[in-house]
Amino acid sequence: MDEPAQADTPETPAVVPARTKAALWEFVLVCLKIGMISFGAPTAHIAMMENEFVRRRKWISEEMFLEALSAANIVPGPNASELCYHMGYLRAGYPGLILGGLAFITPAYIATTALAMLYVRYGALPQIGQMFYVLNPLVLAIVIDTTWQIGKMSFKGWEQFVIFGLALGAKALGVNETLILLLSGLLGVLLIHTLKTNQRANAPPLAAFALPIISLSGLLRQTAAWWNSKLVHIFLYFFKTGSVMFGSAMVLFALVEKDVISRFGWVNMQQLADAIAAGQITPGPVTSASAFIGYLAGGIPGSILATIGVFLPSFLIVMLTAPLLAKLRASKVAKAFLKGINVGVVALILAVVWVLGQNGLVDVWTWLLLAAGLFAMIKLKCQPYILIFAGLALGTIRALLIH
Repeated sequence: MDEPAQADTPETPAVVPARTKAALWEFVLVCLKIGMISFGAPTAHIAMMENEFVRRRKWISEEMFLEALSAANIVPGPNASELCYHMGYLRAGYPGLILGGLAFITPAYIATTALAMLYVRYGALPQIGQMFYVLNPLVLAIVIDTTWQIGKMSFKGWEQFVIFGLALGAKALGVNETLILLLSGLLGVLLIHTLKTNQRANAPPLAAFALPIISLSGLLRQTAAWWNSKLVHIFLYFFKTGSVMFGSAMVLFALVEKDVISRFGWVNMQQLADAIAAGQITPGPVTSASAFIGYLAGGIPGSILATIGVFLPSFLIVMLTAPLLAKLRASKVAKAFLKGINVGVVALILAVVWVLGQNGLVDVWTWLLLAAGLFAMIKLKCQPYILIFAGLALGTIRALLIH
């Protein structure tokens, strides 16, 4: 039985000082193992990391683990992946950050791309359509549950409801999703931090988030126009998306839904729903579903570039912020910015729920499947990947009976 982590004392430092080559490769192998067997939501991946790094191997204290998790929550990027990068930096420096992160991400990329290849080859068969008849309402149940969980944590006062209403209205008016998130964060600073404390927000922390995002978005659009290549476009688009993605993978789908379907025509709504399902039934970070979209848009090169694009910003951000964990965690402005963004995220995901519902709820049976999925997620605390596998099994049975 694992012993609890020891408290930080002069005899027990917060991080075991073992930045050796042996420690590096041991850490990489543990990250590879987690990437291969961690199914489900980011919380499941984070729980496995806590068990491996804190309780089992005692590489880091619980306090430092929570500090790294807080830092991962207040900067753009997929939370579980960023936490892995922080653990790598603390254990083995920048080599641990880079190699450990790659070890965690790679199994998910391989599995998701393999699924995309099978999907392209067999997805047009009538039997596959019968499977997705069952699967679509269950995917919708997962997205609704995610929205509910984020909403419960995000709505703490009237300020969040104001931000939510404005974000939802902006989405309905067709405002760019990246801009909605940025403005939600700035409103969070104004309403949650500045008005409550009667303090002026510190401009440099805000600029650290806002200015690079604004500049990057414009630069990427210009670069894509100059270099008229679909593969370059895929990379630049997912790089921009990864630069402004906060929280879970559902945020990714909320950000890309309008662009990849209506604007670029890379996938249709059904294929986006299938990408969500692929991300849920493969191990590792669900954000690897970007590889599924990338493959449909540009084959193997597209899947590679989409994956690199969506994860590269978080690599770069953690490389810059890892030495500054304590200061970043203590920033009230950064926390208020994150609170505002979380509310904006709920508004964007609700928009995805609406579109998925129109696509997947086609008769009374699909509504019943949605109700069953919500019951399993909310009351039975079912893991998303279990629900997806159950949907695939039911869909297969239905396809066999019909055909």
